[in-house]
Amino acid sequence: MKTSAIPTSTASPVQTVAINNAADISVIVLYFVLVIGVGLWSMCRTNRATVGGYFLAGRNMRWYTVGASLFASNIGSGHFVGLAGTGAANGLAVGGFEWNALFVVLLLGWLFVPVYLTAGVITMPQYLMKRFGGNRIRFYLSLISLFLYIFTKISVDMFSGAVFIQQALGWNIYVAVIALLIITCIYTVTGGLAALMYTDTVQTFVIIAGAFVLMGYSFHEVGGYQTLFTKYKEAVPSLHDSTNPLSYNISDKCYLPRADSYNLLRDAVSGDLPWPGLIFGITIVGVWFWCSDQVIIQRCLAAKNLTHVKAGCVLCGYIKLLPMYLMVLPGMISRVLYPNEVACIVPEECERICGTSVGCSNIAYPKLVVALMPNGAMTVSCSSTLFTMDIWARFRKGASNKELMIVGRVWILCIVAISIAWIPVVQAAQSGQLFDYIQSVTSYLAPPIGAVVLLGVFVKRVNEPGAFWGLIGGLAMGLCRMIAEFTYGTGSCIFPSSCPFIFCGIHYLHFAIILFTCTCVLVLIISFCTPSIEEKHLHRLVYSLRYSQEKRIDLDIVDKVKPKIQTQEEAENGTIDKHPVTTEPRQRKHLFIRCLSWFCGINSESGPEPTEEEKAEAMRKMTDISENRIWSTVVNINAILMMCVALFLWGFYA
Repeated sequence: MKTSAIPTSTASPVQTVAINNAADISVIVLYFVLVIGVGLWSMCRTNRATVGGYFLAGRNMRWYTVGASLFASNIGSGHFVGLAGTGAANGLAVGGFEWNALFVVLLLGWLFVPVYLTAGVITMPQYLMKRFGGNRIRFYLSLISLFLYIFTKISVDMFSGAVFIQQALGWNIYVAVIALLIITCIYTVTGGLAALMYTDTVQTFVIIAGAFVLMGYSFHEVGGYQTLFTKYKEAVPSLHDSTNPLSYNISDKCYLPRADSYNLLRDAVSGDLPWPGLIFGITIVGVWFWCSDQVIIQRCLAAKNLTHVKAGCVLCGYIKLLPMYLMVLPGMISRVLYPNEVACIVPEECERICGTSVGCSNIAYPKLVVALMPNGAMTVSCSSTLFTMDIWARFRKGASNKELMIVGRVWILCIVAISIAWIPVVQAAQSGQLFDYIQSVTSYLAPPIGAVVLLGVFVKRVNEPGAFWGLIGGLAMGLCRMIAEFTYGTGSCIFPSSCPFIFCGIHYLHFAIILFTCTCVLVLIISFCTPSIEEKHLHRLVYSLRYSQEKRIDLDIVDKVKPKIQTQEEAENGTIDKHPVTTEPRQRKHLFIRCLSWFCGINSESGPEPTEEEKAEAMRKMTDISENRIWSTVVNINAILMMCVALFLWGFYA
């Protein structure tokens, strides 16, 4: 077992160097070599020079890859740090986020994905453009989704990954971020979605295996499952500043574990995660993330067929049963083993231990890793599709395939820079509890999107004016809450925020319910007061018409830019001004340029264009939602079994 000493200096956070032996270093190097190798292998396996190949992995992914990638896309270092940290601070209830999600992920596979497949789209903004017409909803969704990616996903994952490295190696947090980015960019920028999905699959098994090992060591160290629940209530930190002999006058509610720490469902008013919010508020946020978020939808659309999508969702749901035991309970164990560090309450002490005065619960999981794991056992998803296909292509309607590929990769670098700048806010928000920060920001911005997508898929009468002004109204409400919260700060137990109750007094999960309801009402009122969309524009775009064979007239049809050079046949037939067609010999590019183009998946060689028949056949396969009856039944039975297990666990811990 590893041990570490806590320095007495107050000049900087505690820097614990735990990885200082050949075994640990060898395992880490081998792990990163494996991840990079899988990413580079996927470069050669898929056609990355096309939009479909880069962004949808050629639509050839099997159920186990889809399921593992769905889980890995949701469960990153942010969840390990966030779930364990909130578990250490407040007990079991945060596990309800994961157990709620496994029901919503089934809605994704059975209700939403069939519509997205028949629509024949690559991104969610494309679907909404086909469903409602016009450009403003698509543009709005692209911008707000990018905002959410930067401030709740990319910056959070970079920060939490850096916390691990900081605890293990003693590196500065920004040096750790840069190290992570170098590894990630190698396979993300080069390999596209296929690289992400294959590496997600590998990392899912590595993550789960490592988490099981750590869970075993943690329960052994604390004395077992029952002993944890006895000792957690006794895990009280010191109330003294080691550099100041005077005691703080601190209320006991700030340092004593909650009386309802072992309850999944808590008081609707006084609970830190009130039960209406845990059941309904999280479901609303889940509809946005699991059923309309680009990261998730992109992986489902890459599956071979609808049955593989459903099976992948079931696999993801089964794995979502594990975080309570792999992350939340170990976080509680970390508080038992290291109460003065993980549960610190005195601001000066917290500043010394983890670099922030509002609390150090975020180090709960990394602390276990560096302290308990034996030698040799230590071990960003991007949003470029949205920017490339829905923002850049809107302003550059004549953009070539090569240009879209380059823009998608450059955009990754831009959002990374913004995310790094946001890390200090992530570090201090929501009393230092990372998971609460993620869920609160999402609760202020995501419910309007979830409302519009839900109504758009299931209610034919909803139209573009209703959807757009519903989004704008919901955004205005959400921003009022979020701006007020960031302006006044979320505070801490010792120093509460002075934000007025009218803005910040309602729990963020309850606010999500209110925001979702108001958005739905606004969308429906405006839709019924304005002309409806004719059914000829809705075939295979709403759930009730998903099997329709009628020809659909898409609302997103726009005039195409005429080609500047006509074919010889067009010139001879007089369809375009007659000019001789000239062909110039193609100059062979320098070897370095050719290698760089291959590395980035940009093919400069022009291949034969597919015929109209080939395009029609490809579209038919892409939008086919037929299923094999036997395998569909097997998947349905597994989904029912998974829900039964989940309901039992909810009842057991409620």
